[in-house]
Amino acid sequence: MIYSLSQLRYAVAAARHESISAAARELNVSQPSISVAISQIEERTGQKLFVRQRGAGIALTPFGQAFMLKAKVVLDDVDDLDALVRGKAAVGGEVVLGCFQDLAPHFAPALIRRMAELHPGVRISVSEERFETLEKRLGDAAVDIALTYDLGLPINAERVLLSELAPHALLAASHPLSRQERVSLAELAREPLIVTDQPYSWQHMLDLFRAFGHAPAVAAKTRSFELQRSMVANGFGVAISYTRPAVNRSYDGQRLVCRPLSEPVPLQRIIIAHDARQRLSKAASAFIEVAREWFSKREPFSTVADGS
Repeated sequence: MIYSLSQLRYAVAAARHESISAAARELNVSQPSISVAISQIEERTGQKLFVRQRGAGIALTPFGQAFMLKAKVVLDDVDDLDALVRGKAAVGGEVVLGCFQDLAPHFAPALIRRMAELHPGVRISVSEERFETLEKRLGDAAVDIALTYDLGLPINAERVLLSELAPHALLAASHPLSRQERVSLAELAREPLIVTDQPYSWQHMLDLFRAFGHAPAVAAKTRSFELQRSMVANGFGVAISYTRPAVNRSYDGQRLVCRPLSEPVPLQRIIIAHDARQRLSKAASAFIEVAREWFSKREPFSTVADGS
């Protein structure tokens, strides 16, 4: 072979982490080993795999993106062959799961545990992402598959539906609207609105209001879902969310209430997405099937307490 398997693994790890040092830590090798492997590939191809960004790690070049797609196919096939020879499992290899950060703690650990039960030869790496970073990393092949809401995906993404969710109003337990069985968008529009600062998320929430002729005032944008919940629980405003933790308190112990909306708003989809331009490995295909089976037997967020 022109390239060794080690060289390909080192380069793919660097691409996944967008960092030579992070790749070295994952593979338990020295940083120079990663750098030398990349340099050797670049020398043999006559083209750059990465561009170095001062203070911001490395980024794939267009050639690097195409090279990594092919390299991952080779490594997936080698892992499958190794699993077959060793008799460890019918499916082997590694899957890099990009997971939207609000969904990751709810579903990723349970799905990984189920994968370990059914396919012990598969290694799962989880990368928690925001919408905008997940879009980029899926397009760059830095993640194999993405568990996310159907928002902000690249044009070449192929989607596998796992579940559909209705949005709900998120209120402090002391809020007057919490005493109602349902809450209208008109009522919520008169309250200060707390949103997360991810563009695809807050724009989507505002679109729900606009579709019914309302224009709420955004009181604050938070970087995390948990801070959004805490702001609501402490009386700074209201929110709309699809994600529902199985507890009715914020991190600081304040009580929260979830109420369904009165209007017939569209459902949001939880999906697994992958780049249709690249071949799915057997391990990634197996994960998708496990996720479909797992979601088919469960109602996401069905154990939520409503605080009443």
